[in-house]
Amino acid sequence: MTGRALVTRPQEDCDEIADALRRRDYEPVIEPMLSIRFLDGTAPPRDDYQGVLLTSANGARALARLAAWRDLPVWAVGEASAAEARRLGFVTVRAAGGDVAALARLVGQEVDPAGGKLLQVAASRLAGDLAGDLGSRGYSLDKAVLYEAEPAQNFSPALTDLIGQGGLDLALFFSPRTAATFVTLARSRVDPQALRKTAALALSPAVAEALSGLPWRSVRVARTPSLPALVGLLDGE
Repeated sequence: MTGRALVTRPQEDCDEIADALRRRDYEPVIEPMLSIRFLDGTAPPRDDYQGVLLTSANGARALARLAAWRDLPVWAVGEASAAEARRLGFVTVRAAGGDVAALARLVGQEVDPAGGKLLQVAASRLAGDLAGDLGSRGYSLDKAVLYEAEPAQNFSPALTDLIGQGGLDLALFFSPRTAATFVTLARSRVDPQALRKTAALALSPAVAEALSGLPWRSVRVARTPSLPALVGLLDGE
């Protein structure tokens, strides 16, 4: 066994990265820093929009819970979100480069603002300003808040012990908010100096910045904000 690697994603999104870690002889330690709560309500009216924008796989899940339709085009922030939308039956799905800025660029290249409004499926707390970016380009965008991402309030006893014993070799972070939640809890629940033995892997520079308050052994950033690029850090890419 190479070591133990912390996965901080919501539980629904852990399988692929956990499998990638096991193939590289790491033991995944699943400890979500955010939990997802889907909101009940009325499905967004299909005929009001020319397409859907997704900034996470949970957006696809939240929309699929409420809407019977699957035929509107979908533009997703990255391949993981796009893959989940396809799995849930959405017919036409395009993936951007992994962050909100890339999604805005893709929409700008492929969507005519005169074609009608776009629907952004969102959490109650948003990362980035997709609406502002697209609004400046002449698009009309409605937000449908269909889920919430609630931060963890504590570490599990198992993770607390593992960090305290210096037994955590890697920690993987996929969003600024999960990183910031971990930093907050680490400062209050464990001795942060115990993380000097832990290398942090960050999906983007913004995620790495959110991790800067702890004394990591190292912080490495994926070349692009995508799961394959983050996994590539495990292989020394």
